Amino acid sequence: MDGLSAFATAIAAFATPSSLFNIVWATLLGIAVGMMPGLTATLGVALMTTLTFRLAAGDAILILICTYVGAIYGGSRTAVLLNIPGTPANAASTLDGYPLARAGRAGEALGIATVGSFLGGLFGMLMLVLIAPELAEFGLRFQSFEFVWLAIFGVVIAGRITALDDPIKGWIAGFLGLLLAQVGQEGIHAHPRFSYGSTDLAGGLGLLPALVGAFGFAEILCVMKQANYETVRDAGRRILPRLRDITTRWWTVLRSSVFGTTMGIVPGVGEDMGAWVSYAAARRASREPQTFGKGNTEGLLAAETGNSAAVPGAIIPVLTLAVPGSAPAAVLLAAMFIHGVRPGPMIMIEFPNFVFEVAAMLFWASLAILVLGLALTRPMLHVLRVPREYLMPLVFVLCVVGSFAIASRVFDVWVMLGFGLLGFVLREMNYPMAPLVLGIVLGDLLDKNFRRAMVLSEGSLEPLFTRPISAVLALLTLAVVLWGIAPVRRGVAKLFGAGKS
Repeated sequence: MDGLSAFATAIAAFATPSSLFNIVWATLLGIAVGMMPGLTATLGVALMTTLTFRLAAGDAILILICTYVGAIYGGSRTAVLLNIPGTPANAASTLDGYPLARAGRAGEALGIATVGSFLGGLFGMLMLVLIAPELAEFGLRFQSFEFVWLAIFGVVIAGRITALDDPIKGWIAGFLGLLLAQVGQEGIHAHPRFSYGSTDLAGGLGLLPALVGAFGFAEILCVMKQANYETVRDAGRRILPRLRDITTRWWTVLRSSVFGTTMGIVPGVGEDMGAWVSYAAARRASREPQTFGKGNTEGLLAAETGNSAAVPGAIIPVLTLAVPGSAPAAVLLAAMFIHGVRPGPMIMIEFPNFVFEVAAMLFWASLAILVLGLALTRPMLHVLRVPREYLMPLVFVLCVVGSFAIASRVFDVWVMLGFGLLGFVLREMNYPMAPLVLGIVLGDLLDKNFRRAMVLSEGSLEPLFTRPISAVLALLTLAVVLWGIAPVRRGVAKLFGAGKS
């Protein structure tokens, strides 16, 4: 009951005029960011991090979480109305959302997406309250040896899942991120690496400028390269979904919430896989799978429930292990460090109420998208009519200002531009961005813990493979790599096929 009472107290603590004001405007801003094709949740959270780093920690993190939740939800607007996912997390929503819009049921589709996002967010929030304290306690068993494998496992599984057709590209992107994270002074003896005599490089590549470049400037280049999208059509008359469409599909909501939260917890996987796995599960369990992709409300409900449940899921490993579950969560992790909060296994000891405060923030953000999503559907459609020729220069200015504002270094602006060009080139060659970002975030964790492990073991690698948790993580990492190799996968399939016969 202590945890539930702390959660209830945290919810009440945010019911102040100033906090509610921040919740409303930050969620609205997140929805607008998610609605604009080319502006991702990661970009929104990264830009808001650069603009809120002088605020009090509680206010800043509240704004970032509301922006995060709002952006993941806001992408459903364009997914339904334009057949263009506002964020990658909403790609699965286009399959049934757009056919519903073409059938004159756009408003109903938007209402179903809103309610599904709300319910998924609530479920994920409850899992955060229940799981995070236990996971943090389990995380206390982790030492440097385990964190080394946790970082490697996160990059490997993110590369595998975000590049299903060619996992090698995912792994290349992930380990490129790990390599870039090594630029600068190493963590124990402050010896400069890869700096080549440059004092700027000796200070390292800033995480936030790198993220703003990879997800901001790169998005600008990608969007300007694409053909323009058509003007938005009207949402229709009906906005509120039929009650039976929700109540008769409670099992779909529950299943999608579980899958979404689980996908969020897996390092580097995030909201888009939460949506796709939930959608696939709903289609497999449906009595009418042939209607999916042709305007099935259950498919849209499953996709939006799954991606919103993945948001709290992605925050769970951020708080308990300091390992992000998605790219926006990686920016949120950096923001917490900037504001003096140290996520990780010690969080329940050093900041015992912070987990419940974050859960309360997610509750208010979910409530905000429900109210604002249903009440302001038609007025917010005007956001989609902003010409991208006006929008993209504004976003570029925010990228430059945000990169410079953190440390007042012009070098950080060059870092942002460099990562933007790198991100654009990698996207053109179909390399996923999530493993790259995760590699940059986990690079410091991997480097410092590997060095500590070598000090503790007097240079021996043996504990990395003999300690129980390390051995399990090593085997999981090896299994993911082997399963990503097509001949091995086919050989295993044949072996099990022969065993069954």
